Amino acid sequence: MGLTSNKVLALAAFLAVVLFAVTIWLWPRLARRSWKAVTGRIGLLLATQLAIFASVGLAANNSFLFYGSWADLFGQEQDLGTVVDHSAGGKNIKVVGVQKPDTPGAGKPQLGGEIQKIVLGGEKSKITSPAYVYLPPEYFQKAYEHKTFPASIVLTGYPGTAENLLKGLRYPKTAWAQAKQKKMQPMILVMMRPTVAGQRDTECVDIPGGPQTETFFAKDVPDAISANYRVGTKPANWGFIGNSTGGYCALKIGMHHPERFAASAGLSAYYDAADDPTTGDLFHGDKHERNRANLLWSLDHIKPAPSSFLVTSSLSGEENYKPTQSFIKKVKAPGRVSSITLDSGGHNFNTWRREIPPTLEWISGRLSAN
Repeated sequence: MGLTSNKVLALAAFLAVVLFAVTIWLWPRLARRSWKAVTGRIGLLLATQLAIFASVGLAANNSFLFYGSWADLFGQEQDLGTVVDHSAGGKNIKVVGVQKPDTPGAGKPQLGGEIQKIVLGGEKSKITSPAYVYLPPEYFQKAYEHKTFPASIVLTGYPGTAENLLKGLRYPKTAWAQAKQKKMQPMILVMMRPTVAGQRDTECVDIPGGPQTETFFAKDVPDAISANYRVGTKPANWGFIGNSTGGYCALKIGMHHPERFAASAGLSAYYDAADDPTTGDLFHGDKHERNRANLLWSLDHIKPAPSSFLVTSSLSGEENYKPTQSFIKKVKAPGRVSSITLDSGGHNFNTWRREIPPTLEWISGRLSAN
């Protein structure tokens, strides 16, 4: 059973309850001062507390997906597996695995779609990063075999994993359901983490002498996906979605690269690059790049483009409400801005799961397949 399995969580919780009951039942018998009784009391207390700790830890991990597997939890290296090339040309992309999405009919791609795990190599940035590509059922249906699809890059926050987008935030399942209900058009999702340089938080910046993260997401990813899947290369074919750090990246890259992306959505985004020990020195004294990374500054100083932005916040629970209102006021025509404001909602998965369905519907309405 996998680390995130509900059966594992149920088993841990059941064991904790049983050990608690056994402790209460046996405690009178272990009230003596003999070494056996003392050892028994220590053993029962330790076992009960470990079981409770494991249950709480598993429940937290199932909610936030800090670790996706037992191997991930224990820091073991994971074999990427045998390369299975399902792409048209194989350029800059290797498909290293195929899995079923959590959708009805997932046993057949033409009914439930398919998720391909890929390794994507950036031709310009020289960055290589894993990703998950969700292909909707229509991608495999004969009626669509010669048609292209819109696509969106989807980023999680820092230091999250791409698996969070599949299991915790349920992007493929939500996209499948939204398309089934005719609320959005079938769309390819390229799901990634923003961390592409070890554990460093690069804030989607082209760091002088360092990782060219902006170039990777703004140019290399759409180039490689369009070369290997049936996705167009026009701005109207591409969107960008992210939460937290990923939301900042989505808005930043969408704003500075309107020639690549027509629409971008930042869920609980912030509007300036972080500066802390996880980022290191991002700009090396370059004041222009420092200012450019501030989205509110950029809206005042760059030429407006016909781009669409979606920003989200909540009246209670989010710290980005005021800067989000400032962002909305600063967007100028021909740019367009929309927003989602919840009455309450923290910086967490539950909040983002409430925002993802309308976000997918919104971005679908601003993209085209051709």
